[in-house]
Amino acid sequence: MKFCLIRLDKIGDLACTLPVDEVPWLESHQIRWVISSGLGFLASHSVPGRRFLQLNKNQAFESFRALCRHLREEKFDVAVSFQAPWWVSLALWWQKVPVRAGVKSQWHSFLFFNRPLRQRRSRAEKHESDYNLDLLAHALKKSPADLPARISGVNLEVEGEKILSTTEIQTRAPRLRLRAGDQPDFWQRLGVTKDSYIVVHPGMAGSALNWSQKNYVSLIRHLAAKKTVLITGTPADENWLTEIRNGLNGTRNLRWLVGELTSAELLAVLSEAQLVVAPSTGIAHLAAGLSRKTLCFFSPVRVQRALRWSPRAVIEDRDVVCLTPTYKGATEPTNAVMDLISVEVVLEKIQGMLK
Repeated sequence: MKFCLIRLDKIGDLACTLPVDEVPWLESHQIRWVISSGLGFLASHSVPGRRFLQLNKNQAFESFRALCRHLREEKFDVAVSFQAPWWVSLALWWQKVPVRAGVKSQWHSFLFFNRPLRQRRSRAEKHESDYNLDLLAHALKKSPADLPARISGVNLEVEGEKILSTTEIQTRAPRLRLRAGDQPDFWQRLGVTKDSYIVVHPGMAGSALNWSQKNYVSLIRHLAAKKTVLITGTPADENWLTEIRNGLNGTRNLRWLVGELTSAELLAVLSEAQLVVAPSTGIAHLAAGLSRKTLCFFSPVRVQRALRWSPRAVIEDRDVVCLTPTYKGATEPTNAVMDLISVEVVLEKIQGMLK
């Protein structure tokens, strides 16, 4: 059979979705992915590598035509839309894909899917990977309970008044595995020794609360006193990173790589880091997929919690730590609540992880 699996979203979302095709139910079947433009590096550097079509969801008409052409040529038996705009659902119906599965939440899901599933992901009661597995299982009329369960490999820690607690989460969903390609010339240009540095990625797209700039500055200064620190990011992060850049003026053992790395070079940098520090963003998922020790900050807002969005490691020694501040206020929390995670606690966690 031929399967079309669709996720037109950001890095973290796709990282939580790609591994779903590794379940035993899809063995010996042909799988094709439809993903967002610019994320081909993630699919091509995954293990196993995926075959994919990239579409720009901001160019709806052109992408709709490209998807229809792809569906006609491939003649898929099953299509599962994990997240996509309405015109994707229309294309699946228009091209008469026999089984069309997706989340039953919007008007087009009622019109164009013939095997929809109501999930209520906004309740964030399980991990995004598990929601994706449930949707695939529904499309195939299978049960996730038939798959073996295992520990997720992630420490979810809630920090408030210096009290830490750890929760182990079981999952049946496969985990993302990534590989970094050879970049010999790049390492010579970069001028750093592999496995001798820490990567800090302070920026994000704004989809969740983030640790404050002053805390990032303090943390980076402490780390750079003993190790080389590489700062990564994209040009889109520059406005938010300005305060951090200014606060780090004169800091030694620091390399500012924001906007300077290709996707392949970014994977190479992450793959050789001793530790990666990031907020709830795609970089944390890439680091975990590359089997790097990863510490990340998560918001207490229900839809942004680590319970749903934590990076899941392929390693078994639980080297991914997600820190979340305690918040019991009556109003929606702001970025200020993230400072309940103190720099001292983060440094203590990093020291323990580096051992």
